[in-house]
Amino acid sequence: GTRNAVLNTEARTVEADVLSRRCVMMRLVDFSYEQYQKALRQSAGAVVIILPKAMSAVPQDVVRQFMEIEPEMLAMETIVPVYFAVEDAELLSIYDQTQAASTSQGTASAAEVLLHTATANGFQMVTSGAQSKAVSDWLITSLEGRLAALGGDDLPTIVIVAHYDSFGVAPWLSHGADSNGSGISVLLELARLFSRLYTYKRTHAGYNLLFFASGGGKFNYQGTKRWLEDNLDHTDSSLLQDNVAFVLCLDTLGRGKGLHLHVSKPPKEGTLQHAFLRELEMVVASQFPEVKFSMVHKKINLAEDMLAWEHERFAIRRLPAFTISHLESHRDGLRNSIMDVRSQVDSKTLTRNTRIIAEALTRVIYNLTEKGAPADLQIFTEQMVREQEQLESVMDWLTSQPRAAQLVDKDSTFLNTLEYYMSRYLKDVKQHHVKADKRDPEFVFYDQLKQVMNAYRVKPAIFDLLLALCIAAYLGVAYVAVQHFGLLYKMVQRLSLKSKQQ
Repeated sequence: GTRNAVLNTEARTVEADVLSRRCVMMRLVDFSYEQYQKALRQSAGAVVIILPKAMSAVPQDVVRQFMEIEPEMLAMETIVPVYFAVEDAELLSIYDQTQAASTSQGTASAAEVLLHTATANGFQMVTSGAQSKAVSDWLITSLEGRLAALGGDDLPTIVIVAHYDSFGVAPWLSHGADSNGSGISVLLELARLFSRLYTYKRTHAGYNLLFFASGGGKFNYQGTKRWLEDNLDHTDSSLLQDNVAFVLCLDTLGRGKGLHLHVSKPPKEGTLQHAFLRELEMVVASQFPEVKFSMVHKKINLAEDMLAWEHERFAIRRLPAFTISHLESHRDGLRNSIMDVRSQVDSKTLTRNTRIIAEALTRVIYNLTEKGAPADLQIFTEQMVREQEQLESVMDWLTSQPRAAQLVDKDSTFLNTLEYYMSRYLKDVKQHHVKADKRDPEFVFYDQLKQVMNAYRVKPAIFDLLLALCIAAYLGVAYVAVQHFGLLYKMVQRLSLKSKQQ
């Protein structure tokens, strides 16, 4: 993208023939990659994409089309600043007037164009402020909390992970409902459910549970990377030191008809991760037969700049890990799109997926299958009465604010609320911070992510030219009249005498 944000140009829509040094306005419903490229090829001054106020009302084909274009927009280098604005009555009025002026220029005759240009009103789009600058010393914050088993730290640990940040072409519009608001919602719900079991000695399990809400997930899982380094390389006392049964990563669980367990290496029979896979299959088959479940095996490609899933960060450090998601491929555009809004998440599907994961995890932790428990046994019947309402409330809170990594400060209300929520159910909740290396930074964030754009109603430049010609003509007539006042006076006298004689 571009770091150029200052603008002072005339507004046009894409229908205009000449877009050079113009602010090109497009509505999302009419947006296409060809039109976007046309504006860039003609060196437009800026591009403003107008988004509807109610994203849920946008046709699905328009949403899919934009999600296909969005990665191209993100990957393309351009000096043209690109803005996104949510429509309102005033903005639509500006757009309609600009569109009428743009289309009339291409369909009318030269004389009509000249007349219309001289009489029409235009809009000058202006932003104030400095150019974007790199933000130094920005911290990416992650949160950790745990439920300890009765036997202490020597018992094996099951790690449950979900990244909380969102991503899209416009950070202030990145609400990340499914990716990964759904994953964080499930993580918090699992913390609530298992905190009840770990409250009583008779229901304590023989596993420590470690919950990790990671930051920087959309930036190659930087929060997880640094957390692993701190726990595996720089400490002697850690629940991750040769003590991890498996790591369960939660990602995009809010929609779809299926569930997929993504692995870098298929689990070996006899291991706890294989037992979890078996329990997932059993719970789905016996309690949720409508769900299509499968295991997706994909090796880690270290040649790629970006890892596919969060569990690969753990697999690189030789920790058994997998990601559960309704997406079959990591390349799905929904994971990095401003189209990932609250309406994209189905509360019933999110509740169903939470139950599947909770039931399978419980059966593994308490070894219920080996103890002869039937496959259709539901453990969390009483606690799940209000589960959908609970998940909906958390999802509403998560999607009420953008969670792009460059917007979530370590002292932000979002992180404080998340830490408070985790502290209600978990012990030893604390923050972990990641700062980019100054010599070779892994990530760089910029300011000026939000701008106020003013639209001034103006006459076009040709109006000034015609007005100048009229003033010059008036002054010329006045000058001639003054210079030949005597001749003019005699002429007026003669005309008045003739009129009296008649």
